[in-house]
Amino acid sequence: MDEISPKDAAGLSETATPQGLIAVCELDQPTANDLLGRKPKLVVVLVEPNEPGNLGAIIRTADAAGADAVIVDGGADPYNGKAVRASAGSIFHLPVISCPTEDFLTGTARIAMQSLATSGHADVDLDDLVDDGSLAQPTVWLFGAEAHGLPASVAESADRLVRIPIHGRAESLNLAAAAAVCLYASARAQR
Repeated sequence: MDEISPKDAAGLSETATPQGLIAVCELDQPTANDLLGRKPKLVVVLVEPNEPGNLGAIIRTADAAGADAVIVDGGADPYNGKAVRASAGSIFHLPVISCPTEDFLTGTARIAMQSLATSGHADVDLDDLVDDGSLAQPTVWLFGAEAHGLPASVAESADRLVRIPIHGRAESLNLAAAAAVCLYASARAQR
């Protein structure tokens, strides 16, 4: 361990009041193929997430819901300081894998995982999938960026488009809240 000056520590930190510890680590993450070989039951795919805080919150929620991994396709860096803090440590015990969505979905089709993409305009309601037992199947949930959702090509490649019912007057849920609702619906059905 080496000691550095408070000024140097502040320069290396992304926060206004650094805690005084700086570490450089390398995490041993599986590849997407390794993950698929383990036959996962619940996986999150984030396509171009643009807000590190939401990204970290989704990693934390995926961990809490018992997901097997989070796949990140572009967008914010999951190891950005804000994302790491928002994950509350979950980034260190849940695989977070960088992989193009199309490549990952090709692999999930080979192992019979259903792919569900969120869309406010979908015909299928999350409650319908809860009621008909569909969420008990191994599932990959696809989520897009907060501002503009999933790219059309990704949404079209999903097995089903699913909307979260809004019972009040809110226009929508934020990305992290939507992911939590979907992941916990799957987790409950799979258990």
